Parts: sequence; structure tokens; C-alpha cells
Amino acid sequence: MSSLSNIRPAAGSVRNNTRKGRGTGSGKGGTSTRGHKGAQSRSGYSAKLGFEGGQMPLQRRVPKFGFKNNNKVYFKVLNLSTLQQLSESFPGQTLDLAFFAQHGLVAKKDMVKILGNGELKANVQVQAHAFSATAKAAIEAAGGSLSVFEIHAKAETAA
Repeated sequence: MSSLSNIRPAAGSVRNNTRKGRGTGSGKGGTSTRGHKGAQSRSGYSAKLGFEGGQMPLQRRVPKFGFKNNNKVYFKVLNLSTLQQLSESFPGQTLDLAFFAQHGLVAKKDMVKILGNGELKANVQVQAHAFSATAKAAIEAAGGSLSVFEIHAKAETAA
């Protein structure tokens, strides 16, 4: 039976530290497992991040890729099929940015654009930053209403 007086670590789970540089009899004396000479054998050595011993480092072997335009407005897109599912699950609910964020479809600060993929039969009120022409027509054809938020682009403030 175990009690607080006889608790011990599992067998083989605790090891003693190897005491390097304590004489040749220990088997870890002399160079203290650091090899002979060179920067790595000396105290205070630390390799630069990404240094591969003079070999061309991975960061320089792989080419640069891509470009991000600071003036472009990036939208998270939602389709009419998604709006239809939401309207069935939450009837009479206004589908706005807070609602989309609350249900994990977009992040709180994302710009949202509604696209016309799918079919919308429900009469819904939708609020977003942008709508495609087909989405706008489909929402209005189903008897719903839409409102557009203003987009504050970075390019407008720079002018």
C-alpha cells in the first residue's frame, strides 16, 4: 500500500546529471565531450539562428514568393447557400456581422462580401460590406432586404 511516506518516482525515470570535466577516470574529462578546438568547444559560443555550418541556409535556398498589396481590400466571402442554412436554423434573425462572428463564420474585424452561389428562398435581412450583383438580385427576389456598411480603405486615408 502506498502512502505519502513511501512515494518514489517510477523506476528509471530519474537520472543523475553527468559531471563533465572532472578527470579522465570519469570518461567525460579532457575535452568534456566538446571535441577538439573550434568555436563550439569554447564557452560563450552560440550559433546564429539558421546557420548551417557554411552550407547555403534553407532560408536563402528557397526563393521569395508572393506579394501582399497594402491597398487591396480583402473580403471574407459568404454564399447564399450559407445564408439559407442560417435562416432555416435561426428564423427571423437579422444576418449581420456580429451574428456571423458569433457563429464562427468570420472574425470580428473581417470585411464580409456576400456572393450568389446557391439558392436563397428565405426572406432575410442581411448586412455586409459588399454584395455581388447576383446575390443582391437573389436577396431582393426572395423578399429580403440588404444594407451595406462603409468600407474604410487604407488608400483613402493616404490621399
